[in-house]
Amino acid sequence: MRTTQVLLAFLLGAPLFWVTACGDSSHTPPNLSANGTSERTLYRGNGPDPDTLDPQKAQSVEAQNILRDLYECLTSLDHDGRPAPGAAASWKVSDDGAVFTFSLRKDARWSNGDAVTADDFVAGLRRLVDPTTASGYGATVSIIRNARDILSGRRPPADLGVSAPDAATVVIALEHPAPYLPALLSDPSTAPIHRPTFLRYGERFSRPGVMESNGAFVLQAWVPGHQVIARRNPFYWGNATTYFDTVQYEQIASDSAEFMRYRAGGLDITASVPRSEVPRIREQWPSELHIAPQLGIYYYGFNLDRPPFRDNLKLRQALSLAIDRQQLVDAVLQIGERPAYGWVPEDADNYESQSMSARNLTREERRREALRLYHEAGHSPGHPLHFELRYNQGEIHTRVAVVVAEMWREMLGVDVQLVAVEFAALLGMIESHQVDMFRSSWIGDYNDAITFAQVFRSDSGINMPNYRSAEYDRLLDLVAADADSGSRRAHLQDAERVLLKDSPIIPIYFYVSKHMVKPRIHGWYQNIMNVVYSKDLTLSESSPQDP
Repeated sequence: MRTTQVLLAFLLGAPLFWVTACGDSSHTPPNLSANGTSERTLYRGNGPDPDTLDPQKAQSVEAQNILRDLYECLTSLDHDGRPAPGAAASWKVSDDGAVFTFSLRKDARWSNGDAVTADDFVAGLRRLVDPTTASGYGATVSIIRNARDILSGRRPPADLGVSAPDAATVVIALEHPAPYLPALLSDPSTAPIHRPTFLRYGERFSRPGVMESNGAFVLQAWVPGHQVIARRNPFYWGNATTYFDTVQYEQIASDSAEFMRYRAGGLDITASVPRSEVPRIREQWPSELHIAPQLGIYYYGFNLDRPPFRDNLKLRQALSLAIDRQQLVDAVLQIGERPAYGWVPEDADNYESQSMSARNLTREERRREALRLYHEAGHSPGHPLHFELRYNQGEIHTRVAVVVAEMWREMLGVDVQLVAVEFAALLGMIESHQVDMFRSSWIGDYNDAITFAQVFRSDSGINMPNYRSAEYDRLLDLVAADADSGSRRAHLQDAERVLLKDSPIIPIYFYVSKHMVKPRIHGWYQNIMNVVYSKDLTLSESSPQDP
């Protein structure tokens, strides 16, 4: 549900404190252990500060990166980004596909040595949907029985369809079959809670020196604007294969500054790569550059609640046709992004992405069709369309907007005013319908097409264009009711075709993940979810340990 995950990373401020483990004011250098012996430390670039490290409340990408190392959910993701055993060693599904039973690992432990129990997962999921938690991710698990009623305040959290028949078994009952549930349950928002710590500290349970976690690492310190430090969890069931003693997440908001730190030897892995440096990187350090498809899309949305785009399908279609997506990714983006002619990324698991007809048209064919629709919508060079495109400030957003605006002007004669605003301001304008057109993005929470399809359901709180379609909703209802994978996929594809025909958005390009990784780091892998656990990485013993 990271529709505005970069937005939210800036909307929610990080806590203004630094607490070291156990409240001790002394600080051991991160590459030395308590007795002064050499330690193995992984230095990961991680963008701006995380919004919070409360697993049920965190919404930013930066927080999620850290939480995946600190907590282990019922499932995790394998190197290909598919669901794999996590805290649960196995699971089974009922014949009707509506009940999942998870069996916990016998050796799953919290960072203080306590056993991880089924009740810990029940407590975490109940807290996720409890309205008093105010989690932005509660709706993500609305497929669990009674979750919608709990989120709306009509039922208490205790009515959630999650139970613990014994200490090692978690049973989750769903409103309808959801084959993507194991993938969804790898998300840190579904993490368990160490109940004694939560009972003692309440909302402060996620602070350094207080948090008990069940992942490969445990939170040691957080210096806002600088770094987060996590240490090896000696009680983690897989501790014997965890290589690093410490992971140091360097919080560097600027990708250019992060790249400079990497080149100076201060980072093993970057969170991103400055676009302007990619040609030089490809020439000088090609083996250190890692670019891969990511389950995300960059798009422009129409405000369907007011003119000029309300009730004017032909105008929306004309603007979409006038964009040369291939030229945009080749000339402006330049690092491997792919033009988006549909809504669901092409690499989504068990799905065939749908495309608008423009994909197969020549430039001249697109021009003729766009002009025809533009004229039929009531506009011409003598009566041009005027509107505003608002986007959040950022170099790439400005470059894309300028190029797209020029394509509209050249092909159709459109007069568009470009307005760059702060992240928070843009979100507020979209929510209050004070925009004509806006820039946004969507990053899938799990590898299933439904995480994209659900965005535009009529009653969705994340439906930014305010798209309303009874046919689209009907198809999603069929998806929910159909346990057969083939029929389910067909309904999802039908729904995407309806969405593309109605054009509430303009898909522009599909994201790629981009990292620099030092040769001394072994075990790096890439997947569509852009998830790499620190516990899977090792260091070449012949390399220096402190960059």
